Amino acid sequence: MLKFLTRSRGFQRFDWTDWLSYLYLSVGLFVMFAPIVWLVMSSLKTESALSQFPPTFLPYSQKTVQVAGFDKPLPMFMTRDDNGELRPMAQVRRIGIMATMVDPARPDATIQVNINDRKPVNELKFAFANYTELFGKFSFGLYLWNSVFITVVATLLTLLINSMAAFALSKYKFRGQKTVFVLIIATLMIPPTIVLVPVFLVINSVGLLNSLWGVILPAIATPTGVFLLRQYMLTIPDELLEAARMDNASEWRIYWKIVLPLSAPALAVLAIFSVMWRWNDFLLPLIVLSRSEFFTLQLALNSFQGELNTQWNYLLAMTVITLVPITLVFAFLQKYITTGIASAGVK
Repeated sequence: MLKFLTRSRGFQRFDWTDWLSYLYLSVGLFVMFAPIVWLVMSSLKTESALSQFPPTFLPYSQKTVQVAGFDKPLPMFMTRDDNGELRPMAQVRRIGIMATMVDPARPDATIQVNINDRKPVNELKFAFANYTELFGKFSFGLYLWNSVFITVVATLLTLLINSMAAFALSKYKFRGQKTVFVLIIATLMIPPTIVLVPVFLVINSVGLLNSLWGVILPAIATPTGVFLLRQYMLTIPDELLEAARMDNASEWRIYWKIVLPLSAPALAVLAIFSVMWRWNDFLLPLIVLSRSEFFTLQLALNSFQGELNTQWNYLLAMTVITLVPITLVFAFLQKYITTGIASAGVK
């Protein structure tokens, strides 16, 4: 692995072009992944750590100590006493620029310290409770199931409907074939927001409001998917299909047993796109779903922000969880992106 990552153009020693290439790739890697790494580390911070300024990359939290005579743990500070010595003390209260401090070993004696003469004592603390407490605070499992159900079912139907349309447009000759294809592609020029009202009226008229199927069905046929699959299926030789017909294979069998397996790279690319579209979709579920038991994770994230107060530690943890499925799908299927676009169906 190390040898692969340190390859040079001359395979002997690094040229200046190799250094420039690795510098460019390193900068691009940092720009793309630094925000994601910061998000993950922030999701492991406590609520108080998120409000600290200046912010820190690692989840440092102020250390607390339980002092006799006080009900709650007190925050710790390195405090400079009257003799000029630094020692750890706990803050009892703060009024203006003066803070009342107490030595945990001697809780009876308190001193007044200027807030400029103290420094918080921080410790590395990962707040895994941000994730575990999500399931107890609201119906996170239900929202996760709704998103998974919509994404999986919609992706399967998208692959089926788009591949059938692409098969007909690429392998059958009929009057108006090019016109139909052009009309399908022309829908790409229509912004989705333009058709929101008609889509809402249709969904309402068929009784699919506040139903997961009302989110799944309106967009299972996509012009992008039809175009991608049609262009790929055109590379499959017609002679292969004619040979199957001579063996008395039905059209459905040709589509299912020959065309779909040969189109697997293009189908994988469309599956990646469909999962990303459906998992991150916010606008359509927002107008279709108004009852909380049908919310997806994206709607739950939006509703989790309070009008006056937002618990950012839980919100960040939810955001990280919503990124995991997309990351896994892309990691397992990303090799098909270039293959599905650049390669041919039969070599």
